[in-house]
Amino acid sequence: MMEKQALPASSCSLVLLEETKKSPITLSNGGGGSGYAPAAANGSLVPLTVAGTGVAGGVVGTACVGQDKKGGVVNGVGPGYQERETWTRQMDFIMSCVGFAVGLGNVWRFPYLCYKNGGGVFLIPYLLIVFVGGIPIFFLEISLGQFMKAGSINVWNIAPLFKGLGYASMVIVFFCNTYYIMVLAWGFYYLIKSFTATLPWSSCNNEWNTPSCIEIFHHQDCKNASFANITVGSSNMTCADLADARSPIIEFWENKVLSISSGLDEPGKMNWELILCLMAVWVLVYFCVWKGVKSTGKIVYFTATFPYVVLIILLVRGVTLPGAYDGIMYYIKPDWSKLEEAQVWIDAGTQIFFSYAIGLGALTALGSYNRFNNDCYKDAFILALINSGTSFFAGFVVFSILGFMAAEQGVDISQVAESGPGLAFIAYPKAVSLMPVAPLWAALFFFMLLLLGLDSQFVGVEGFVTGILDLFPGKYYHRYKREIAVAICCLLCFIIDLSMVTQGGMYVFQLFDYYSASGMTLLWQAFWECIVVAWVYGADRFMDDVARMIGYRPFPWMKWCWSFITPCVCMGIFLFHLVNYKPLTYNNVYVYPWWGEVIGWCLALSSMLCIPVSLLYKLFRAKGTFKERWAHLTTPVWGAHHLEYMAPDIKSLSSMSPGTDDNKVIIFESVM
Repeated sequence: MMEKQALPASSCSLVLLEETKKSPITLSNGGGGSGYAPAAANGSLVPLTVAGTGVAGGVVGTACVGQDKKGGVVNGVGPGYQERETWTRQMDFIMSCVGFAVGLGNVWRFPYLCYKNGGGVFLIPYLLIVFVGGIPIFFLEISLGQFMKAGSINVWNIAPLFKGLGYASMVIVFFCNTYYIMVLAWGFYYLIKSFTATLPWSSCNNEWNTPSCIEIFHHQDCKNASFANITVGSSNMTCADLADARSPIIEFWENKVLSISSGLDEPGKMNWELILCLMAVWVLVYFCVWKGVKSTGKIVYFTATFPYVVLIILLVRGVTLPGAYDGIMYYIKPDWSKLEEAQVWIDAGTQIFFSYAIGLGALTALGSYNRFNNDCYKDAFILALINSGTSFFAGFVVFSILGFMAAEQGVDISQVAESGPGLAFIAYPKAVSLMPVAPLWAALFFFMLLLLGLDSQFVGVEGFVTGILDLFPGKYYHRYKREIAVAICCLLCFIIDLSMVTQGGMYVFQLFDYYSASGMTLLWQAFWECIVVAWVYGADRFMDDVARMIGYRPFPWMKWCWSFITPCVCMGIFLFHLVNYKPLTYNNVYVYPWWGEVIGWCLALSSMLCIPVSLLYKLFRAKGTFKERWAHLTTPVWGAHHLEYMAPDIKSLSSMSPGTDDNKVIIFESVM
């Protein structure tokens, strides 16, 4: 049936044998094919010269890959294999990346870090690390996806020995998808509760409130210690009692929403209202993702842009409130002494890796749906500008409101400034309850929160599903393959999420947040991405490949960052985190038990160990000397679209007649 033709004496020959009963490959120009612009000096893709055809349609070609003699195995994509989807418009890709990368961290984490680390001064380390870490890796992930036309696992066919990087990113994004949606469930719950004449968290007259609840803290009446026993306000509390008093919003959050137990070892019962909210959000995510990028690309136009409309409305409202000016000045006032503290630089680096969504594999998946010639270099800078600009802009919105809240309560802004869920579900709702027409502003804020998180969530699910589906080639084609894969993914995550809607659910949520997709795991991932592309595949070689895609060579700064600067930044921050590791606590009071920390480290190591374990396994399984194993396992495995660019004179492989198993493209790697 199949014949293997004689090979020219080349150490990196590629043989394409195609056997078909109906239509052999047609060659133009008499069967000779020359490639595109010669840029093979550093081992990038080179022209594939077609030697000839036989009766059976066998095609023999050679492709020697530069001076390092690294060839590439080509993955044949024959009949029955679907061509990869592409974005309907390039703007779909931009909006999806904005939707994914611009999320809750931009609104609830960056402003707090900016205030905590010296106000406007924080922008110096932040912008510096954007250019030496954020943009280079952001560009690397998008361009790698676009070049390899594959999700987070198969994209590492560029150096198959390091495919563990793909598995690691899949583990991280799976954990992210699992716990991140809880924030959306809580936001959805608050949104529903906002549609009332009086906000339920604005008063102490509810069933979940305790005797310690107090609506207005009269701190100004208690500044003099001699008045310690004087009753303040109408609450019949003395100044001494104020230390233990609790705000109605904290009681609503802890007693009503979370019904929080005393610790991780007391899961308690499930909150059925939260389960319904969780189910509703997962259903929403499913129907956003199930049809692939064609539908996702349309939905993000709304989910990515509307939060900006709400942010502008909230800013206009915020700056007109008393105390807003003080809040904004507190946010941007520079404290130059902070630049001497290492923690400021670490916070800047960690925030960039979080907010740029680096290391999750989802950016790679989004890039894989681009046209091969899309200018991803320009896209990376546009997206970085939008991401960091949104973070800075959101700070004005948040601190104008916090300034008003501090003025209303007569306390310093440092006492009301929060980050993370504390800002979203305690500080902001409290501020909103002090405004006229409070339900309107509450509904607007939580609707924005929902949209900000929703597009990050469904692009994360899209990235995970893309990686999974890439593992099953076209011969496993099923009409509803994607829909079934998305359904299984959503269902599995939902089942794990049930542990987070119990009374001990907040402790489980924090475990996932602190360990599974923490700064350490993302930094470890980013470090290895740079090492593999720059040192194993070759930075110059990849720059050549990028030049083939976008038509010009990026500024050498990118190559220097991938090779030296970014890995050093990543490893430096990683080691700082490791040395300054502190056990996880809840509200700085509850300390997790030892077995809770063990679970957390298992979550972290489940992704981090994928890289060394996979590498060692492949090396031990291979045959030959170490040098031969290394050479074989770091040889790229090219896809069919690379063949098209190696041999543009061969007509599209997809034009071949659909056939069965005995009518397919098979590629052999020469052993000569």
